[in-house]
Amino acid sequence: MVEVGHFALVLAFALALVQSIVPLVGARVGDERMMAVAGPVTMAGFALVALAFVVLMISYARSDFSLVNVWENSHSLKPMLYKITGTWGNHEGSMLLWALILTLFGSLVAVFGANLPASLRATVLAVQGWIGTAFLLFILVTSNPFVRLSPAPIEGRDLNPILQDIGLAIHPPLLYLGYVGFSVCFSFAVAALIDGRIDASWARWVRPWTLAAWAFLTGGVAMGSYWAYYELGWGGFWFWDPVENASFMPWLAGTALLHSAIVMEKRSALKIWTLLLAILTFSLSLLGTFLVRSGVLTSVHAFATDPSRGIFILCILVVFIGGSLALFALRSSTLTAGGIFHPISREGALVLNNLFLTTATATVFVGTLYPLAVEALWGEKISVGEPFFNLTFGPVMVPLLLAVPFGPLLAWKRGDAFAAAQRLMTAFAGAFLAVLVTLLFVDRTAVLASLGVGLSAWLVLGALTDLALKAGFGSVPFSTMLRRLVGLPRSMFGTALAHLGLGLTTLGIVGVMAFETENILAMKPGQTAEISGHVLRFDGIQPVQGPNYTESRARFALLGAGGQVAGEIVSSKRFYPVRQMPTTEAGIRTMGLSQLYVSIGDETSDGSLVVRIWWKPLVTLIWGGALAMMLGGVVSLFDRRLRVGAPSRRQRGLPRGTETVTS
Repeated sequence: MVEVGHFALVLAFALALVQSIVPLVGARVGDERMMAVAGPVTMAGFALVALAFVVLMISYARSDFSLVNVWENSHSLKPMLYKITGTWGNHEGSMLLWALILTLFGSLVAVFGANLPASLRATVLAVQGWIGTAFLLFILVTSNPFVRLSPAPIEGRDLNPILQDIGLAIHPPLLYLGYVGFSVCFSFAVAALIDGRIDASWARWVRPWTLAAWAFLTGGVAMGSYWAYYELGWGGFWFWDPVENASFMPWLAGTALLHSAIVMEKRSALKIWTLLLAILTFSLSLLGTFLVRSGVLTSVHAFATDPSRGIFILCILVVFIGGSLALFALRSSTLTAGGIFHPISREGALVLNNLFLTTATATVFVGTLYPLAVEALWGEKISVGEPFFNLTFGPVMVPLLLAVPFGPLLAWKRGDAFAAAQRLMTAFAGAFLAVLVTLLFVDRTAVLASLGVGLSAWLVLGALTDLALKAGFGSVPFSTMLRRLVGLPRSMFGTALAHLGLGLTTLGIVGVMAFETENILAMKPGQTAEISGHVLRFDGIQPVQGPNYTESRARFALLGAGGQVAGEIVSSKRFYPVRQMPTTEAGIRTMGLSQLYVSIGDETSDGSLVVRIWWKPLVTLIWGGALAMMLGGVVSLFDRRLRVGAPSRRQRGLPRGTETVTS
């Protein structure tokens, strides 16, 4: 079975070569039969990679330690869920998952792109084939998951304990669906540059893929943040870790691409900028892959430290990023920017959005890579941490958040900022009230925090204002308003949800950063600790034997009025004997939108237990808002206008409005 999986990968590589050459040649010479090869070859390649992935998954489920990959990352006593998720909890398996998702997206383009112009469809799939060829070659040469071990060991080395969590089942697949999803946008951009054609239909086809990739990446980044929050026992939701930044940068660029594609679709403007963003967003995804697997940085997220793998991926970066940017430089001078619009308009608001998002991306990029550049050039080790990002990223984002509610209320081509401001007076009043309530009833000294709460309320109420105005709230009968609300395009609901989610996430970040309280103390059984009006009693430690670990489980009783037990929080330390690694399992109790977070340390010489307790107000809104943003993207995908697609150009000649680029 293992050899079948390996051979399937070899065949998939061969088909990727065919996919990357034959359709492209057919598109250049106008041979319909050669162009028609793209679809079947793409789907066959996906089937072969899926077969290889299933074979590897079965090998993990059966604990087949004759595979080096299984032996290094599994154990017979490991729960079945973690055996299966362990398939991609390592470098080789995660790269196979990357290739699986890449071929899946190629197949989806082949299926749902049936009414694309034949030459464009063939060129897009050929570019996808280039990417598939590079990564399948990388897997076969440096990261083959089907390498045998003889004689086969009786037992495996187990999976990294931090990865033995349900988060591994959710975070990497979502993240890769986002990372790799942007490859379709990249392929469309490169195909447009090769064909020399770009118009509103191109933007209409790119936008759904951008939406899907952005929604998945939003979920992936949020799940990674929450996983680190509860698994590492550190109490933080974001540390500006270089690999966290590596996933955040394509999210920022993808958000800019999404808004830019809207302008291009609606007004045939920002064509050159949209093409560049499509290239840069996927380039940042490739950069994230390089950072995780090259060994150039140390992180809890890093998969591999083999320099040969890093050099191979660096070559892939140079070819795809350098090649696409060179093609862009060659072609862009012959492209026109598109329609003209007034600065005060919806297009202008989206351009402003792009300006701030790309600047924010640049600040994160510099802060992440500057230490690596300094070390490579001068041999000095420096660190760029949270203070740098707070001082550079925050000031860039605040003006953007202030401007977000204005965008949907401005008209296309020429808008009226004063009229939009009048419509937002209720939202402004609500935001001002939120500032006053925070200052008067929460903390009179927390001026910046109260302004942050007001900014969050401004975003939430601004999103609701957009829907209310479009439905005719206050100007038509209630029944009519409901009919209008239900009849609104789903993309409008998606936009409102995304902006509302952004406000909720902002509120969660402000709440936990400004009003969080922490208590570190040594406790003996029977002792109590108080934090922010909540009382915890330490009831003692209980030893527990897990399937492949031993656990010291500390129990804390949450006391209510009169000293009655209102609940229990369990925090523990685990030890995995095979890996010889300890982990901390935080105890978390959600109370409304806030959480009590308990993490235990080591025992002291007098038998006390070091305990860290946090009260984290509104912390759940950080991830609840991210889920709302992700849901907004999904809702927008179901907009009927995004399912129509671009008309097929079967007649000779080009339709009106299509640009032709001459070499």
